[in-house]
Amino acid sequence: MDKVVTSAAEAVADIGDGASLAVGGFGLSGVPDVLIRALHAQGAGRLSVVSNNCGVDGGGLGILLADGRIVRVTGSYIGDNKEFARRYLGGELELELTPQGTLAERLRAGGCGIPAFFTPAGVGTQAAEGGLPWRYAPDGGVAVASPPKEVREYDGRPHVLEHGITTDFALVRAARGDRHGNLVFRRSARNFNPLAAMAGRITIAEVEELVEPGELDPDAIHLPGVFVQRVVALTPEEAAAKGIERRTVRTR
Repeated sequence: MDKVVTSAAEAVADIGDGASLAVGGFGLSGVPDVLIRALHAQGAGRLSVVSNNCGVDGGGLGILLADGRIVRVTGSYIGDNKEFARRYLGGELELELTPQGTLAERLRAGGCGIPAFFTPAGVGTQAAEGGLPWRYAPDGGVAVASPPKEVREYDGRPHVLEHGITTDFALVRAARGDRHGNLVFRRSARNFNPLAAMAGRITIAEVEELVEPGELDPDAIHLPGVFVQRVVALTPEEAAAKGIERRTVRTR
């Protein structure tokens, strides 16, 4: 039951070329930076990533992206990352763009063993009708476009079929965790982390504070340890290192 591993490098050692990853975080909040940097140092490439966004230039998943390690992204937001835009528009990266709520539910469904579900989100758009550019050609044309999806009517309203997502691995970050893998997230850093953890066949969690089993209030646990296979305890310095996406100054 003790799922603690000695280092981030050990935790990601078996992530191979071509693996699929569900990665928690929203912008720079709740991003498993230590695990991402360990994976970058490990050298795995041709990765398929499922994440709300693909980091920022020089941060989060952006460091894997900049080295050409990521070949496919399923996400809902691609702004604030010039390297992402360059690679996508240049035909170097495949992108499956999906509504944010749909992405969240696809991860949750995959983790719960639900193969597919119907949702009204995206009906009447290219998300349902197909034609969204998944990959561009070098000449600027569309090399691969999204296929049309099944649409059915429920209670007089059309709904589009979406499939649950499961991945080979998941990388997440939590504020507190115990040796059994039970996790607690802090405020907005919770975001996609529990959902990404559910979707991974092997889920690796970096935790800012490691506690012993029984120290977490069962009612306070956001993600039970059944979804987590490996736990990495961060150093105080690693736990304190949290990026800020935009610094603003205003008169109060």
